[in-house]
Amino acid sequence: MTKPVGKKIRLVITGGGTGGHLFPGVAVAEAILAELPGSEVLFIGTDRQVDSRVLGNRPFASTAIKCQGLKGRSWLGRLAALWQLPWAVWRSRRILQKFRPDLVLGVGGYVTGPVVVAAWLAGIPTCIHEQNSVPGLANRWLGKIVRRIFISLPGSEKYFPAGRTSLTGNPVRSEILKAARAKRDEADEGFTLLVLGGSQGAHRLNQLVLEGLNIRKGELPPGFRVIHQTGRQDETMVREGYQTHGIPARVSAFFDDMAALYSQADLLVSRAGATSLAELCVMGRPTILLPYPYAADNHQEFNARQVVARGGALLFKEADLTAEKLGREIVGLVGDGARLRRMGLHAREAAFPEATANIVRECLALTST
Repeated sequence: MTKPVGKKIRLVITGGGTGGHLFPGVAVAEAILAELPGSEVLFIGTDRQVDSRVLGNRPFASTAIKCQGLKGRSWLGRLAALWQLPWAVWRSRRILQKFRPDLVLGVGGYVTGPVVVAAWLAGIPTCIHEQNSVPGLANRWLGKIVRRIFISLPGSEKYFPAGRTSLTGNPVRSEILKAARAKRDEADEGFTLLVLGGSQGAHRLNQLVLEGLNIRKGELPPGFRVIHQTGRQDETMVREGYQTHGIPARVSAFFDDMAALYSQADLLVSRAGATSLAELCVMGRPTILLPYPYAADNHQEFNARQVVARGGALLFKEADLTAEKLGREIVGLVGDGARLRRMGLHAREAAFPEATANIVRECLALTST
């Protein structure tokens, strides 16, 4: 991106609740600060632990507001969320009045709603980024009032007002983009399977991989190892399972060094969250995708099909998959290097490595109008 001479902005980015919502916002925030010296960014997230972990030690300020989502909750839960909503808008308005942003960018999660509404009421330019192929309830509604909607996947534009969308792709953190450009070390003769259930974990996925590898462990090649992100609840179970089965594995509830892990991976088993898909495509990594079956509007399956259609991944519905079948698929791919290379190339074809630069450019245009 070419730096605008003397340009600097004050930007609020809002979103959170999951790593998938946070990381694209982090990518944009860090790009703004790197490309436009003197700019200031404030990230407004939630009070969940994942927000604190992801946003801590970043080169920008962050704060949180208390609110809850509506979809998938009991009537009492929805009533409580509705009760909190005006207070969340009021709190957002106070934060915006103090920070005085030139623009507010929403990147997803229920916190986006009250912050963007508060900005709209105050006459501050607003825009949102939709990561998934099927937008959630909040972004569908916000799409009616914001000036610009950045979409990650073709086809999402049909859910928004005509003429307001821009196909930018999903921003990927700078360290992952750097890793994608680096030449891979071909001296490593082992095989690394990277398992990602998302920042919140995925119990059934964890079970299927662990049991499937145990069933087929006699067919795994020498030097085979697993790196497995489990989520907090399953960390001990999965670690002890690999130890019991005698399968070399590095296990953690959450990994911070994702660029290094992607660089080591020969094959992934993953959920199909938008951010994970954007990262594995940029890295050109072949993947077995198991979409979360209870995602709103089944958006993870629709996300996955964008990559599968290009030949970059295999897709299995969790309800139709057994541990034995998954183990067989993994072993088959482990033994077929040519197929893995083809899948990796096709995955890269689905990537948007310029997504962050695209969004930064559009944000600057909005602050100039």
